[in-house]
Amino acid sequence: MLFYQFTKCLPLKVLFYKRTMKPRVLVTTNTIPSAAINLLRTKCDVTIIQKLVSDREEVLQALPDHDALFLSGHINVNSDFLDKAGSSLKVVSTMSAGYDHLDVPEIKRRGIKVGHTPIVLSAAVAEMAVLLSLNAARRIHEARLKLEHGKIETHAQWLLGQDLRGSTVGIVGLGNIGQAIVKRLKGFDVGHFIYTGHSRKKAGDELGADFVSLDELLAQSDFVIVATPLNNETRGLFDDNTFNKMKKNAVFVNIARGQIVKTDALIKALRNKTIFAAGLDVTDPEPLPPDHELLQLPNAIIVPHMGSATVKTRIDMSLTAAQNILNGLEDKPLVYEL
Repeated sequence: MLFYQFTKCLPLKVLFYKRTMKPRVLVTTNTIPSAAINLLRTKCDVTIIQKLVSDREEVLQALPDHDALFLSGHINVNSDFLDKAGSSLKVVSTMSAGYDHLDVPEIKRRGIKVGHTPIVLSAAVAEMAVLLSLNAARRIHEARLKLEHGKIETHAQWLLGQDLRGSTVGIVGLGNIGQAIVKRLKGFDVGHFIYTGHSRKKAGDELGADFVSLDELLAQSDFVIVATPLNNETRGLFDDNTFNKMKKNAVFVNIARGQIVKTDALIKALRNKTIFAAGLDVTDPEPLPPDHELLQLPNAIIVPHMGSATVKTRIDMSLTAAQNILNGLEDKPLVYEL
């Protein structure tokens, strides 16, 4: 009765507004799969920035009065961003497994829920790691260049590559993606899997992989595959000193973040044959300028950060990011909360 008396005195216009208003979600690009947009629209009003890739200032200009932010692309969300965003923001969800572009402690300190999309992209990124490992080991880019320039030879020692069969594969970071890489490489009759990280993992034991120090991994591995997050500990981890500890026949693969590697050191290691070859889905800078020295090296296989770029994976990522937002707005646990 008290509630009825209270509402009775409110203007009819205000009551109608409160009953029909939906949470507002800002999506940072118009390339998000429609399945995710349709899911968001079941419960939210959705604003989409009509660009393939939006920059930080465009997002900030559109963000005030929105309840949630759907991030596609690595827009830096830090204290300054949040100050400008306004007080209505309740959920931030990034369509990525990595979250080095998010100041997670600061976001959470402000009572904003924050989520990402791991696991759903592990298979696709692991496939990219296998692709790059094989291409780099078998000198595919160099062979194509030889073919284009009419420099084909037919003798038994021409363009010999490295074998996965019987090799030692070292994984730097045995998380979901690292584990998926090991599972896929088992079919190539790899001789030994080793990994490094903060501690030994049960998953490593189950996969038959041995936990070792970074120095041991570098010294033993024929393939070094980087699958660790970018943070203060891993930034610049692969430098002159690191590459000098690797085998001459080592194939280096990075499907994690470009800034884990000091680019000048990698160029030097490839040019001087300190290591055999590299396969890169990520670089620093990213993207590489067309005239960048790294692109001139025949023993470097480079693709432009497309590890998760499959139709199914991107749909799954977008749906997970969208569900993070819906759950957060309903005060439920996010699917993958940071």
